[in-house]
Amino acid sequence: MSQLLETIKCKNGKLFNISFHNSRFNKSRNEYFKTSGKINLEDIIEIPENFKNGLFRCRILYSETIDKIEFLPHQIREIRSLKLVRNDVIDYHFKYFNRKKLDELFEQRAKYDDILIVKNNCITDSYTANSVFFDGLKWWTPDTPLLPGTQRARLINEGKILECRITPKDLSKYEKVGLINAMQDLEEMPVMLVEKIYL
Repeated sequence: MSQLLETIKCKNGKLFNISFHNSRFNKSRNEYFKTSGKINLEDIIEIPENFKNGLFRCRILYSETIDKIEFLPHQIREIRSLKLVRNDVIDYHFKYFNRKKLDELFEQRAKYDDILIVKNNCITDSYTANSVFFDGLKWWTPDTPLLPGTQRARLINEGKILECRITPKDLSKYEKVGLINAMQDLEEMPVMLVEKIYL
């Protein structure tokens, strides 16, 4: 079985969205590795002194138990354009450490900065983020994500984004597209006009 991964935003010594990460981490352990019981990540993660100033990814590699915890410097990647890439068999409903299939799709981006994956004619995610779309009033996220992210779960829970079905034909209904993940919320995410999504 593949190792799974959890990535938590660590900024100036603080872990973000920890309850949502804890929930997904334990749910994945129980479903994928058939474990029982819970591990509280807050009790396990210790932030070293040299990672308490600045922005870092706290990366947890795990199987039945936690295999490794590491802190990595993080720089937000500049994304100004997206390429629609179709694949009806991609499966990433667990956050696998092995991203080979996603890497292969990312290589199809051509001259564009990132990809927007279409599965069974439904918009899903980019290479490393859930997508959100602005209609002039509200932000919407596809109800067909490859991986329901922790940031996405928090924003839905707080009513800041809403879910709906979005197909490539629906894109013209929206003004902007943004990309959210554990490291970037609505205020920090890259945002571009929908016209920057290329077929």
